[in-house]
Amino acid sequence: GEAGAIAAKVEISIRAYDERTGASEAISGALRTRLEHRPHGVMAVFGPYNFPGHLPNGHIVPALLAGNTVIFKPSSLTPLVADLMAALWDEAGLPAGVFNLLHGSRSMGDAILGEPRLAGLLVTGSVPTGIALTKALAERPEVILALEMGGNNPLVYWGAGDLEAAAMLVIQSAYITSGQRCTCARRLILPDDDVGDALIEALTAAIGRVRVGAFDTLPEPFMGPLVSNGAAAAVLDAQRNLEQAGGKIICRAENAGPTPAFLSPGLIDVTKISERADEEVFGPLLQVIRVGDLDEAITEANNTRFGLAAGLISDDLAVYEEFHAGVRAGVVNWNRPTTGASSAAPFGGVGLSGNHRPAAYYAADYCAWPVASLEDAADRVSAAELPIGIDAREPG
Repeated sequence: GEAGAIAAKVEISIRAYDERTGASEAISGALRTRLEHRPHGVMAVFGPYNFPGHLPNGHIVPALLAGNTVIFKPSSLTPLVADLMAALWDEAGLPAGVFNLLHGSRSMGDAILGEPRLAGLLVTGSVPTGIALTKALAERPEVILALEMGGNNPLVYWGAGDLEAAAMLVIQSAYITSGQRCTCARRLILPDDDVGDALIEALTAAIGRVRVGAFDTLPEPFMGPLVSNGAAAAVLDAQRNLEQAGGKIICRAENAGPTPAFLSPGLIDVTKISERADEEVFGPLLQVIRVGDLDEAITEANNTRFGLAAGLISDDLAVYEEFHAGVRAGVVNWNRPTTGASSAAPFGGVGLSGNHRPAAYYAADYCAWPVASLEDAADRVSAAELPIGIDAREPG
């Protein structure tokens, strides 16, 4: 039944992963071709505060499966989740020293970076953090550096028969988890005509129905707080800067709860801003950009140094095929939230969004190193069988 189907999928996944971390060989006559993978050694994982259990495991699990040991430094904002993770790994029976938890702030991260036995650093975090770590390891190319960073993600709307459903997709893409997902939509790109106007009207009405509150509030809220008062202040600063640069507020992000960390969803039209900052505003603030045609929409979607997630809302398959072929992103969704991703598929992006894929068996590419060997498969090879010009007594 269902359990058997799940077990079969798990077995297939393990076999596929083993192809990237295990050993294999092929024999042709007297020649054996052998491939094996070896662990790097000590791999450090720096985790983020959003999804503090799930996202680090995208690095931790592949590293352990490949035979490495792990040092995990979680975000200093989410230490208790990391404590629980460590307890669960211990309960699962990992030998002592295989999974190691180190709490701390930047000084702890610097200490880990300075460890000469460090073989790899696997990070989910911000672009400034990724750039700083890249610089710190610039003279140590032997250290594997896998970065999964953020995105200035575009969501293109190009007409849909169900405006209410389209508006809900925008809400789910931009404001879920209070906008604190790296795949959240940051830019809504839509036609500068009646089609675009209709979506803005439906979206404005939908935003007005979004409930913000604590996790135990009834009725259940859609949005909770940002991770800190400072994070909320940064979103309000970004909104203020965009407004001062010429942006038009459609729905203002503002305090909506018992502490400054609670914000209402923000929507601002930035079409008239000639030079928009290409940065990730990590919170519930969505920027609207109006364009003339689909080519311009795709160009605008790609107008970023990031390349993590992109989405299209449209009833037209041909529009999606053109969008899919032209957009530059590692995750491309159609009529689904930009935040949707499969754990069976690679996750990550290009540009400032990162360099590797901490998901599925693609993570094996940075968790193990391959050794390719050509070997004599015969018990003995006579001198007559050696290639002409090669003396068996000479090395090399």
